[in-house]
Amino acid sequence: MACYKLSSMLLAVLVALAAGPAATRPPVAAAATSAHLHFYMHDVTGGPSATAVRVVNGPRGNFGNTEVIDDKLTEGTSQSSATVGRAQGYYMVASVAGLELMVNMNVVLTSGPYAGSSLTVVGRDDVSMPVRELSVVGGTGQFRMARGYVLWKTVTPEILDLEIFVNP
Repeated sequence: MACYKLSSMLLAVLVALAAGPAATRPPVAAAATSAHLHFYMHDVTGGPSATAVRVVNGPRGNFGNTEVIDDKLTEGTSQSSATVGRAQGYYMVASVAGLELMVNMNVVLTSGPYAGSSLTVVGRDDVSMPVRELSVVGGTGQFRMARGYVLWKTVTPEILDLEIFVNP
């Protein structure tokens, strides 16, 4: 019986100690509930300033072709528009029948309110569709543990319009 009373008292003291400092801490600021980013990705596949380079030639036609990218992200469609970051990763043709890509990239932001943060984007890009949706599966900095999606549209063969909706 004495052991039970001692254990109960010790448990009560531990609970009081654990709760005490929490009551004196300042409240944690609420994180932003969502972010909407819009920019253009310049996927230059040829010439001296290529930002997408083929590293694997597939065994049959386009199937398996793999491009590594380090594409510029800008505020507008022009190459001279303000740079907001880079899209770094790869895409490969993952379909034997059509031009359907498996995309895996990091959107690294270098200017604006999210400079120094990044988002990880993964998904299927069926190039024949006018709008494709890819997944945001994580991030760093202000986007640590982010979830969301990207609406991805082709403006020209070398310019993609990216709208990112994310919950940081």
